[in-house]
Amino acid sequence: MTKPFAGTDRLELLQTFVRIVDAGSLSAAAVALGTTQPTISRRLQQLERSLGLTLLRRSTHSMAPTEDGQRCYEHARSLLERWDAAEADLRGLQDVPRGRLRVVVPHAFGQQQLVVPLLDFLRRHPEVSVEWLLHDRLPDFIGQGVDCAIRVGAVDEPGLVAVRLAEVPRFVVAAPGVWGEGLPPSEPEALAALPWLAAGSFYRDEVELQDRRSGHWRRLAIRPRLTTDSLYALREAARGGAGAAIISSWLVAEDLAAGRLVQLAPDWAAAPLPVVLLHPPARLQPARLRAFIAAMRAAMPTLSGMVPATRASA
Repeated sequence: MTKPFAGTDRLELLQTFVRIVDAGSLSAAAVALGTTQPTISRRLQQLERSLGLTLLRRSTHSMAPTEDGQRCYEHARSLLERWDAAEADLRGLQDVPRGRLRVVVPHAFGQQQLVVPLLDFLRRHPEVSVEWLLHDRLPDFIGQGVDCAIRVGAVDEPGLVAVRLAEVPRFVVAAPGVWGEGLPPSEPEALAALPWLAAGSFYRDEVELQDRRSGHWRRLAIRPRLTTDSLYALREAARGGAGAAIISSWLVAEDLAAGRLVQLAPDWAAAPLPVVLLHPPARLQPARLRAFIAAMRAAMPTLSGMVPATRASA
């Protein structure tokens, strides 16, 4: 049977372990915590004895958490953040954003659209640091220690809080000449005969377009010559003349202005995609997360190729 550690030492031991994993070595953790490497090693050993688990796998040249160690790290980090939030609230510091945010954003959108508002947020809040993770799949918020995620597209996650930030208009584009001689097609019927490119995450064998004048919808069957889950690959294939595609306005604005791409059937458009910020529900929400949500809500509708959300927070 393992011996439980003293209550006054628990947070210190967990904080030390989290810092070891974040820093990558015992010596770096000692520097970060302003103590010595033997002290860090002693705390780690005490934590492992108390839990009855091996938390780190060490060799001459590397160190990494074991499976149990990774679970301990995620739980410890979450617990320490909740403690920090509670302590700040009790001390009246809840409105001062500080600490680290772990944010997951879509790969293309997070690189091209969101870095500018992110940098503005960091300038406004010098005591906050951000871990910016580019992934197109929804994360395991608790298991991966993620504070929030930004998603483009419909989201059905009843266990999460969803904040609608903006919408992304989408329309049909193609390189000049894909339709043959003459003017580009102006009606959806002519689009079905074109070669097509598909964005696998949003459409594959058919597309739906809405007449922006009447609100009428038209569904078209298509035969894609290329299907991809990369927005950048989709845009490059469209630029290269491989076919027509439905692409988000922010991704092709410069190409349309330069004439590399042409909007087809300009009175028709695909349904706009919602941009949503997701986070787990929490009674005590850290000031850094509240400040980040406010910053994204203010900045998102002002970005190139974006429009304000048509509905309030979900």
